[in-house]
Amino acid sequence: MSQIAAAFKPEHKALIAYLTVGYPDLEATGKAAMALASNGADIIELGIPFSDPLADGTTIQRASHRALQNGVTPQQCLDIAGQLHGEIAAPLVFMTYYNPIYHFGLDAFCHRCAQAGVSGLIVPDLPPEEGQELEAVARKHKLDLIYLLAPTSNEERIRLVAERSQGFIYLVSVTGVTGARDRLPDNLEAFITRVRRVTRKPLCVGFGISGPEQARQLAGIADGVIIGSRIIQLMEADSSLAELAGFTRQVRRALG
Repeated sequence: MSQIAAAFKPEHKALIAYLTVGYPDLEATGKAAMALASNGADIIELGIPFSDPLADGTTIQRASHRALQNGVTPQQCLDIAGQLHGEIAAPLVFMTYYNPIYHFGLDAFCHRCAQAGVSGLIVPDLPPEEGQELEAVARKHKLDLIYLLAPTSNEERIRLVAERSQGFIYLVSVTGVTGARDRLPDNLEAFITRVRRVTRKPLCVGFGISGPEQARQLAGIADGVIIGSRIIQLMEADSSLAELAGFTRQVRRALG
């Protein structure tokens, strides 16, 4: 069983917390990761800044742009992952687009991920129909390649992702980009039910999850929640990270 899969237990819903590496700077990334892990986050998702983050909304786009202005590179992301791996117990997952992996070199990138203690990869612009090469390389280095499903996915796509995704399946709550939203979509439970019919793999919901009440609702129908934009906003509002720590504890309690 992978480190990611081990984070899911029948009576414990997983909290997956996203950070853009290098926003507002590398030191803040490390401090935020430790604050999240020590207050209830089960998995830390580290976003590698990219110039064309097509799946991300305004908040994460802005954070990614600032990190790139700071000169953050994939190599620096690997370096900070290696540092965090020695300091926190929560598994680390990279969220990145295919272009940076391709230019780094698939085998070289996955090898460095394994060395740094990274447990998995989320690549939003890589559909499973085109993912066989990276899957094989990731498997070689014992990395989980995690695929995404949108509410518009047909049954064929659901079955394909259910078969190929490792660690967990990332369920996109809405059609569109990331960003904190006030309420869950009306069709979300039906979407989760459709996917649950064909797999026993953990199902985690992201895109738009912004607070404890949404987490509480999802605890009854999903295996975990993924929060990103709201975390970035809290880091912007309070550089001491006290608000972020308190928010993380609230979501952890809401998940049970």
